[in-house]
Amino acid sequence: MRYPRLNLLTGQDRRLRAGHPWVFSNELQMDAAAKALPPGEIVCLFTADGRPLALAQFNPHSLIAARVVSRNKDAVVDAKLIERRIARALRLREKLYEQPYYRLVHAEADGLPGLVVDRFGDVLVCQLNSAGMARLEEPLLDALQNVLAPRAVVLRNDSPVRELEGLALEVRVARGEIEGPTLLVENDLTYLADPLGGQKTGWYYDQRDNRAFAARLARGGRVLDLYSYSGGFAVAAAAAGATQVLAIDRAQGGLDLAQASAERNGLSGVLTTERQEGFAALDALAADKQRFDLVVADPPAFVRSKRDLKPGLRGYRKLARACGVLVAESGFLAIACCSHNVPAEAFVDEVHRGLRDAGRSARLLRQAGAGPDHPVHPALPESGYLKCLFCALD
Repeated sequence: MRYPRLNLLTGQDRRLRAGHPWVFSNELQMDAAAKALPPGEIVCLFTADGRPLALAQFNPHSLIAARVVSRNKDAVVDAKLIERRIARALRLREKLYEQPYYRLVHAEADGLPGLVVDRFGDVLVCQLNSAGMARLEEPLLDALQNVLAPRAVVLRNDSPVRELEGLALEVRVARGEIEGPTLLVENDLTYLADPLGGQKTGWYYDQRDNRAFAARLARGGRVLDLYSYSGGFAVAAAAAGATQVLAIDRAQGGLDLAQASAERNGLSGVLTTERQEGFAALDALAADKQRFDLVVADPPAFVRSKRDLKPGLRGYRKLARACGVLVAESGFLAIACCSHNVPAEAFVDEVHRGLRDAGRSARLLRQAGAGPDHPVHPALPESGYLKCLFCALD
């Protein structure tokens, strides 16, 4: 056998056979031989009675102990397999988008567990978030070179989830050269992203379609973009005909990129920026009796684990209330949650309750997730993490 054999416990193979791509440590026979395997080793998973099920990345030190790579027990997990998966992901994105700016690989949903690749033209930014993918770094880089021949490949290996896998945090240019921000095009607008110093990969492609929808609501109005980061919603609103746009974030680097993007699109006279923490900004604006025709709130995750759910939900309710106070009569609120631990119905309920606390009634116009370059694995709800609500307030 090419790969080490790992057995599931009796009765613990149902989810795997049903298509789930993860196996948890308490579902496996974690004997001394299994615990001795190095993190990231490819293993062949078997039922307790000896039937082969899948090849998987294995990490004996992680709660998610095995991540399925192939249901074909005879497959070879190497650069060629990775290359085929990337080529398949590329064909899909080229059908969806005319220009090369998108999420190219979305982890398990694209058959490459633990891997995220965002494309900025000839610059690729990768996150290797599992021990198995980290072990495959060189084959991955070779596969990216063969499929896309990028000018540069950046590894943004600084996500906290790497620590759960026992991996070090780092940011480095693995192939080629890059200096400073890079350009991207989204919804016919040109933006600047910072793959080396920005958040995550430098841009949030998942909100592309939601930014386009928000821009339609911004025409002719005054807009607040809270947790603006590098101005994705703000610049789109200004380009759509907003009269004034205020972008607020606590990180000056993102605001500088937002202003630079506005200038590139001839919108610097419409967009202003302010460095401040989100809730403090909301309190100050309310005290000043400011009102906006559209308020966008796209905060970082309030719920990073299941134990954070109750306080996190209270945070979303508080955010909705504070935003609701600032929305002008017959205005709009766009509010997002990027935590997979928050059920969609719970998020809707907390936003509704928060708006009621603000004395506002609302109609839900749109309930959306990420764009199609962030496909959802049908057996892995966690891959459908983003929730974005658009409300018309009375």
